[in-house]
Amino acid sequence: MSRRFGTLCVRGSLALVALLLAPMAPAATTNLEKSAAAYRPDVSYTFKTRIGREGMVFVGAGGDIDGVVNPTLKVPLNAIVQITLVNDDGAEHDIAVPEFKASSDHVTAKGASSAIVFRAGKGGTFDYYCTLPGHRQAGMQGKLEVGGIAAAKAPEAADVSRDPADLPGPIGKRGPQRHRFDLTTEEVKGRLADGTTFNYWTFGGRVPGPFLRVRVGDTVELRLKNAGNSRMIHSIDLHAVTGPGGGAAVTQAPPGDEKIVTFKALKTGLYVYHCATPMVAHHIANGMYGLILVEPEAGLPKVDKEFYVMQGELYTTGEFGRHGEQEFNVQKLLDERPEYFVFNGAVGALTQLHPMQAKVGETVRIFFGVGGPNFTSSFHVIGEIFDRVYTWASLDSAPLEAVQTVSVPAGGAVIVDFKLEVPGRYILVDHALSRLERGLAGFINVTGKGDASIYSPLPELGAGGH
Repeated sequence: MSRRFGTLCVRGSLALVALLLAPMAPAATTNLEKSAAAYRPDVSYTFKTRIGREGMVFVGAGGDIDGVVNPTLKVPLNAIVQITLVNDDGAEHDIAVPEFKASSDHVTAKGASSAIVFRAGKGGTFDYYCTLPGHRQAGMQGKLEVGGIAAAKAPEAADVSRDPADLPGPIGKRGPQRHRFDLTTEEVKGRLADGTTFNYWTFGGRVPGPFLRVRVGDTVELRLKNAGNSRMIHSIDLHAVTGPGGGAAVTQAPPGDEKIVTFKALKTGLYVYHCATPMVAHHIANGMYGLILVEPEAGLPKVDKEFYVMQGELYTTGEFGRHGEQEFNVQKLLDERPEYFVFNGAVGALTQLHPMQAKVGETVRIFFGVGGPNFTSSFHVIGEIFDRVYTWASLDSAPLEAVQTVSVPAGGAVIVDFKLEVPGRYILVDHALSRLERGLAGFINVTGKGDASIYSPLPELGAGGH
């Protein structure tokens, strides 16, 4: 087994976590691709085993290779590749790519699974196959083509994911005022993942909805209009509101209608808002959630960068990674079996589409909330320690200091501050790390010069090194 890459086996599950700690590049580098800790593969494939008329074969599951026998896998040079093998026939099998010293555990029981993860560090065409005696000869073999791959395909539908930098600036110290917010609920066909679309329900065409920012003591007039082409009634429940349903009791808006609620922001804090039209969990799962910040009279401590991130779940009829238009599945919602966990609405929202950008020496604040509707998040930034954590987003209590991971319940929020001392890529995760494999990751790309007294990576060890 190589020092970086080995074999990962999970019995009876497809939720496989590629925890591959690649060494950091030299501190002054700006090549973020090389400096990243590879907690996620660049390319993932799933095979199921089959014994039938064609003999013993691997069959692609999901994506472009779905249903293809012994598919040819095409990957970019130097990509980190994960191949998951699922036993679907009850006979003993494995999978290997000898050129890259990658070989899985044997899977013997139907439903058992294993995975190999490796870096495709050499261009060309290479074999993958089952190493059990006679299995390759019986048909369990295919080709891996490395190099010459174009960039990932463009989204096939509208990008509904919100850029985490899309939020209003601090209010600061001032007296109470009256604010008016106009929100439109829109049902939008959007990109869930590359090659996959979903019919989102949104506030303003984005997930999460717009970040609302007021001061304690402000009076807020909120006008909620349901787009005329909507199919559903929609509403809004703001956890910052003191009143029946958090405003939902008076904002149930049929398609084309508008409702108005006025409230006073009595308590400081960061609060979730969401649609509260039955089935409430359905509306939330389809993307109808956001955050409203009620700042204290003197404002919050100054930072250099602020970001807006929310976690949610999607319950689709097709399994994770299935291409095409995906429909909502109410039974999976009721059973609490999401196919996707996402930051800001979609797979790749904060990695491919809107990664966060910052510089060494800057202080960063993340306003983080969980729309849910069901799962608690163990929010963590890999490679950083939170300097200040406003637990449960309370701004009337002193923040905790030096925190590694913070628990955020569904319908809850947190504010975290930290200073960036080392360049590279930092990965936002829910430390229930199986969720990485269902789309839950975000990047903060940090540029600048590092400090060797804080972090100094060692060079690669040569043959015979320790």
